[in-house]
Amino acid sequence: MKHKISRRQFVQTTAAAAATVVITPVAGCKTTSHFDAKELPTVELGKTGAVVPVLGFGCGSRWMAVSDNDKALEILESAFNQGLYYWDTAANYGNEKISSEERIGIILKERREQVFLSSKTGDRDGDLALRSVERSLTRLQTDHLDLLHIHAVSSVEDAEQLGEKGKVFEVLHQLRSEGVIRNIGFSGHASAKGMKRAVELYNFDVMMMALNHQSTDRSEDFEGLPAPLARQKGMGVVAMKVVRPRETVNGLAANDLVRYALTLEDFHMANIGIDSMEVLNSNLDILRNFTSLSKEKMREMRLALQPFFQGRNLAWMDPSYRDGFKPEIRLA
Repeated sequence: MKHKISRRQFVQTTAAAAATVVITPVAGCKTTSHFDAKELPTVELGKTGAVVPVLGFGCGSRWMAVSDNDKALEILESAFNQGLYYWDTAANYGNEKISSEERIGIILKERREQVFLSSKTGDRDGDLALRSVERSLTRLQTDHLDLLHIHAVSSVEDAEQLGEKGKVFEVLHQLRSEGVIRNIGFSGHASAKGMKRAVELYNFDVMMMALNHQSTDRSEDFEGLPAPLARQKGMGVVAMKVVRPRETVNGLAANDLVRYALTLEDFHMANIGIDSMEVLNSNLDILRNFTSLSKEKMREMRLALQPFFQGRNLAWMDPSYRDGFKPEIRLA
């Protein structure tokens, strides 16, 4: 690491760029007293201690496909007003007009302590990761994150270098000790073995992983490799790509795929991108009337998913994949 900054310096830097934010000390405690799920089902997210809805609002590619900011924010505000206060974004989510973090920041400051806010950095170098977090805080108009993921662990080798001197895990630990980050996690799309290795090596608080992909030899069995181990270590386990199998297998119903994900015993919750009021209302209906799928229905779902499990044409299995990313994204 070339330099380290104190929390005071960090907050002063952020406040200068986001003058409307009221800066208050963050002690690192996992308080949930200001959250309101509006009677939606909730879960304690592993060792974070935070109580969150079993469905998160994904602010990635689907939400950013809504090009009109007012319309997109109307969907997000409606979700929040109905109990979906877990918001998930990333440093490189966005479209050609605005980043996801900037869009969220427009309305976040009015309800900061009522939102469980998660973002991500794709940088592995510690100094670059620090700058990424600084930029995220400025865009979001906040002085802290409830959860910061290392984005897209792509292999065993990638996992093993995260903790090297001067790398991302070192700086995130420092930021957590200073209260800038309350919890540290990682996401993964492409390598079940890589995610399992990350769980083995480090004391992460949360893992978010692409759901449902397997390979014919089961070497990439995401449900079977990293998820049970992460749960055993007390980590929060979040599913993503929950409804994406519809893009590979005809006839799969989105509602069944959501219920399938929420029934899996090793997962606490699912994070789903929402791009319309129709999708939002459908997901809320699932939650309000949720019952776990029967063992027979789960077997039926797994049988229906076999073509997807064995597929090789999934975009996120490419090591260079970044969800929500577009080359023209506005990063500055």
